[in-house]
Amino acid sequence: MRTATATAAAVTTLLGAGAAAVAAVAAGRYAGDAALRPAPGRPLPGGPRLSVHAAGDGHVTLTRSLASLRPGTYGLDAPGVHAVVGPVLDGVPHAPDTVVRRLVRVSHGRLDPGTRVRLTPRLYVGDPRSALGLDHADVDVPGELGPLPAWFLPGARTTWVIAVHGLGATREHPMNLMPFLHRHRLPVLSLAYRNDLGAPASPDGLGHLGESEWRDLDAALRYAVRYGAERVVLHGWSTGAAMALHAASRSALAARIAGLVLDSPVLDWHLTLRALAAARGVPAPLLPLAVRAAEGRAGLRGTRAPGVPGAPGAPGVPEIPEVPVLMFHGPGDTLAPWDLSRRLAAARPDLITLHTVPDAPHGAMWNAAPDRYEEALRRFLTPLM
Repeated sequence: MRTATATAAAVTTLLGAGAAAVAAVAAGRYAGDAALRPAPGRPLPGGPRLSVHAAGDGHVTLTRSLASLRPGTYGLDAPGVHAVVGPVLDGVPHAPDTVVRRLVRVSHGRLDPGTRVRLTPRLYVGDPRSALGLDHADVDVPGELGPLPAWFLPGARTTWVIAVHGLGATREHPMNLMPFLHRHRLPVLSLAYRNDLGAPASPDGLGHLGESEWRDLDAALRYAVRYGAERVVLHGWSTGAAMALHAASRSALAARIAGLVLDSPVLDWHLTLRALAAARGVPAPLLPLAVRAAEGRAGLRGTRAPGVPGAPGAPGVPEIPEVPVLMFHGPGDTLAPWDLSRRLAAARPDLITLHTVPDAPHGAMWNAAPDRYEEALRRFLTPLM
């Protein structure tokens, strides 16, 4: 006969398990917000906030951390503030707990001491004309949910580049590469898609890590072909890279796609949701339940990017469409782990060139080494122009 103590213990265990499950579901909703309810331009979780100690004379002094020591060129974001910093300056005197970087410009606001900032891949704010001095047209791409705002930069070639941003970014992010693409006379279409500012909301108000968003990229592909593109290169970052893969696999105009450039690609939404949940502080024991809650919320099923089936003979390795692919990725990406990119490149060396970028966070492969990135991109694009 079960004792009262044993019964009470069993009830407590059940209640504890039930409370943990409820907490995990709540954590899943919270953790999934960064991916499923994206706030355009809001930094992704996981990046540290840094304090400004001093700024002026082309220098900015920041809290010392692995993030503030990263090589390359980055934006600094805070509410009402945007600036751009270059490399770490070793020859400038500073306290042991600080780092001095070159201050390229302050786009708006002030870097007063005590300002709390985050590093971001975005270097430019505004539009291509105000930020870069490049002529462009504001166009509306007809999408299934309504008009999608886009910037079109004209070029002499008949191969277009359609640029698609990813998590935590807006169509300002591809402006990092617009001067390079403009020098090579490539027309560029930089797209805002569902749930972006100025674009229609998805029916459920959620993002789907490329599963539904790819149809907006397909609409941009149709737009490009309608207005003179003979071939198109899809250049996507993060979930934008997943969208590019979906479009190359599913679009009725896939034959017009000459190549894919995939930067920090989200190839496995399960791993990305898990990483976002962990970055938001979800305890490790609750991560599996939290991820399942987030996946169920968005109707995501499986462990890999939907529409990218496993390659024959290589379990767990997605299949790449039969077009040339240039991938930029590296071990510093904690939101879209690069191991899958490595396995893809090893499985299809005939199609995929993997450009490994060390010491770069998610979506910031260009920022870490702009010259090397652009040279790899030039070599890839030259035969496709």
